[in-house]
Amino acid sequence: MHPDIKALDDQFDAVARDYASLVDGLDERTGGWRQDPASWSVAECLDHLATANRAYLDEMTPAAAAARAQGRTRRGPATPGFFGRLFAYTLDAPPKAWSKSRAPKLINPRQAPSFGDASAAFARAHEDVRRFLRENADLDLAGITYVNPLARRLRPSLATGLHVIAAHERRHLWQAWNVRRAVN
Repeated sequence: MHPDIKALDDQFDAVARDYASLVDGLDERTGGWRQDPASWSVAECLDHLATANRAYLDEMTPAAAAARAQGRTRRGPATPGFFGRLFAYTLDAPPKAWSKSRAPKLINPRQAPSFGDASAAFARAHEDVRRFLRENADLDLAGITYVNPLARRLRPSLATGLHVIAAHERRHLWQAWNVRRAVN
């Protein structure tokens, strides 16, 4: 495994471990608890991540398949360019005061999803992202673009998308941990 792919896989592995610790011992009541009506519960944080991951994968998967059909194999490391790195940085944990914003409608969590359902949805979506990385590690991830589902005019690289997903997952797991600490 190339070092850049291993580094990404390690990031996703760390997220999986953090998620497992986060949900350990939570039940429907504590997983669905909100600190105030305007904030998200742990379940809503997980549902948001599942929805966002699915939206990104729905655009990234066909781009990877088309590139594979064209024989666009790895030419260099799967690293984002300057703007991709900046975007991933703005989404990472902890949130920067200047980077806080409301989630786009497309990836809003469902209203009060069950904790069990949201947790399972995130676990599946997260594993799908990891599978996508492993199955496409031989492609030119830094050179293949896809349509950003949240800003359709943007065409980031698959490498950028993977780094953005990892940062976004860390951000909302951080948020979910804050909710869990408050409920206890």
